[in-house]
Amino acid sequence: MHPRKTISQFDRFLASRGLRFEATGIGGTALGLLGVSSRQTRDCDVLHPLLPTEIREAAREFAAARRSEGDSLVDDWLNNGPSSLIANLPEGWERRSQRIFDGHALTLHALSRIDFLMSKLFALCDRGIDLSDCIALEPTSRELREILPWLERQDANPDWPAHVRAVLDDLERRLGDGL
Repeated sequence: MHPRKTISQFDRFLASRGLRFEATGIGGTALGLLGVSSRQTRDCDVLHPLLPTEIREAAREFAAARRSEGDSLVDDWLNNGPSSLIANLPEGWERRSQRIFDGHALTLHALSRIDFLMSKLFALCDRGIDLSDCIALEPTSRELREILPWLERQDANPDWPAHVRAVLDDLERRLGDGL
């Protein structure tokens, strides 16, 4: 899916049904709406709040309508997949969020830059995914140093801090900054 196009269409779809929804998104859709990435993504990850039943149902109906027009949007394209991340984010993340889409029926926010970087770097260190998103975000050496202590506390494994430092060192080399 193309984030801006799909979100705009879904906004109109919700409005036509008299529904409203405000959420904080994360992932490829948020990066697309922020203008950080132009890549397609398969879904829209909603960090908060949990999707109400009527919004989940509307998203499924929307996906079915898009598929009837040749789109490949899956039923659970709008999901709460990353909601467990909330427990790890620094206090105040909601207050620091930024509005990235303001439609007629749909308002989306994204994490602040530093909180977004934290989430993407954690995914990179934890699961080895999101390297392209981390590169697209172009974190500075200063930002990486600021995030390092938080990242090092995200796993109790005694090897975790060294692993985190190695991943961030590799990322800096890829970005051309070096340490």
